[in-house]
Amino acid sequence: EVRLVESGGGSAQTGGSLKLSCLGSGFAFDDSDMEWYRQAPGNECELVSTISSDGRIHYAGSVKGRFTISRDNAKNTVYLQMNSLKLEDTAVYYCAIDPTADPCWGQGTQVTVSS
Repeated sequence: EVRLVESGGGSAQTGGSLKLSCLGSGFAFDDSDMEWYRQAPGNECELVSTISSDGRIHYAGSVKGRFTISRDNAKNTVYLQMNSLKLEDTAVYYCAIDPTADPCWGQGTQVTVSS
């Protein structure tokens, strides 16, 4: 069974930092392209960042320069370091395996940024 378990969310003030983790199991993590998505209330599911199996990285323009995606294949874990947080970063964050039909599904981890 494929499982993705996100953690690390919480509350932070604007300008603060949080680091999200996503532990994968039940699939070939090393060979998988991984993604972080987010969804704020009333908004569509938004792709935040991707990291391919060979380390190629992409960021959405809204987070470029503030967020850093990384992976540790030995731990089957993908991370999202979020710095310089803004109010508009408030959302539920989900990790996903690329490709996926419904990325903003499942437990996710809530990130709430306040001023």
